[in-house]
Amino acid sequence: LVTNLLNGILDPIFIVWSGLGAAGAALATSISEWTGALIYLRLLIRRKLVNWKGLITPPKWEALVPLIQGGLAMLLRQATLNVAFVSAARRAQGMDASGVAGAAYGITMQIYSLGVVAQLGVQGTAAALVPSARAIGGDDAARNVADRIFGWGMILGVLLALVQWTILPVVTPLFSPLEEVREAVKGPARISSIIHLVNGLVFAGEGTMLGLGSFRDLALITAMGVAVMVGCLASPLGGSLNGVLISLAAFNFVQGVAVTIHHVRVSPLRRRGFALLSGRKNNK
Repeated sequence: LVTNLLNGILDPIFIVWSGLGAAGAALATSISEWTGALIYLRLLIRRKLVNWKGLITPPKWEALVPLIQGGLAMLLRQATLNVAFVSAARRAQGMDASGVAGAAYGITMQIYSLGVVAQLGVQGTAAALVPSARAIGGDDAARNVADRIFGWGMILGVLLALVQWTILPVVTPLFSPLEEVREAVKGPARISSIIHLVNGLVFAGEGTMLGLGSFRDLALITAMGVAVMVGCLASPLGGSLNGVLISLAAFNFVQGVAVTIHHVRVSPLRRRGFALLSGRKNNK
């Protein structure tokens, strides 16, 4: 909260008042990120989670290997995501010379991203609470926590879908005064609101996998979803703005199904029986 507030204050100062423009935005972001890093460091030291000696002592190779493996998997995942979303943006920007489709796509993604920010909170919660519960109470406790996060993620997804669909007539005019752009936003923005329905599973599942250290599996699932999305973009679907958003919906649908199957049948927290509620039955 502090870093975002600081960034919001510094942006107009460095961009407008100092005349630095884009460089000012980068400077404001850098200062905010450094401030956040120092705050985290101070908190870690105060709570005796780290010490100065540990910070300057090089780690052993054995400790670095899993971090490198996980980091490479996450790097591959992020690179794959970049390819997918750059491909979608390229498709939208090249649809017409007037720029209406590109503007409509940009507005749609901005509106959609507001909901994604909330879902990222679910992802972060799962990444933190699931491993903590597992360390304290074992697999059963972690599974119960993950199940609840999946449930709350789905509820949040439904709420976000309803809210976005409802407020579109009010929000869209805030982004553009042009009637043709507003009209072009309607279909894609409605499709993006529907995507929130499956995002509850996607972000809860991704957070759980991050917390369990299933980086390779997460990278493979992402690659599978991206392959479906790129395939849709390369098909006739990629010729319209609605089709581009349907391609994004296909990506999220594949992700949602895959992370749910991983949680139920593949992950360290998987059910031993086929029934979804087998873990609860065993507890009883």
